[in-house]
Amino acid sequence: MAEPQDAPPAGARRVFGPFTARQLWTVAGSALVAAVALFVLTRPIAAPAGFGPTALPVATPFLVGVATTGLQPGDTAPELRWTAADGTSEVLRDLNGKPVQLANLRGKLVWLNFWASWCPPCQSETPVLRDMQAKYGQAGLVIVGVAVQETTPDDVATYAAKYQLPYPIAFDATADVFNLYRVFALPTQVFIAPDGRVLQVVNGPMTDEGASQSIAGWLPSPNPG
Repeated sequence: MAEPQDAPPAGARRVFGPFTARQLWTVAGSALVAAVALFVLTRPIAAPAGFGPTALPVATPFLVGVATTGLQPGDTAPELRWTAADGTSEVLRDLNGKPVQLANLRGKLVWLNFWASWCPPCQSETPVLRDMQAKYGQAGLVIVGVAVQETTPDDVATYAAKYQLPYPIAFDATADVFNLYRVFALPTQVFIAPDGRVLQVVNGPMTDEGASQSIAGWLPSPNPG
């Protein structure tokens, strides 16, 4: 009688039930690779030194760094550029490689949303961002998603397409803007006035009610409906 297709080769030594040592090691190796990949994606990003801890709001964010005192209302929002280790000037770019700069958004209410597609609170917040852009876009709101700790721009683009996100998304591959803005949790929201001043920083996901209340105080009446 022929052996079942999933039977080990003749003479193979069974270690656990019908499994051989080679099969068990293969499974263990695959599990280890998956665990390492998860660790790389979700490991904390080193926060810049010199800033003391600050309290978190009621909403629960996904911590990816040490809690720090970040930007405060009234501060000038840093431009989305930095100097690399080799001395070259770098700028934040969107998923198509186009520069994203606050100077080009003067006169608009800017909502910087630091997030990641694998972050559960960020996922739950996705419909809020989509709805707020649709509701307040014509009134002067510009949402800019800043994706951090992601694998590739294509992966982020796939997520954005799946959930039909209508706003630009930048890819912070080296976490330079993340550190520039002293972010330590995902998602983090930075609301920037038309003149470039920080209006509010929220460490954690926004709700429709909370976002609408804040935005309505900074903008004219939203689109009808």
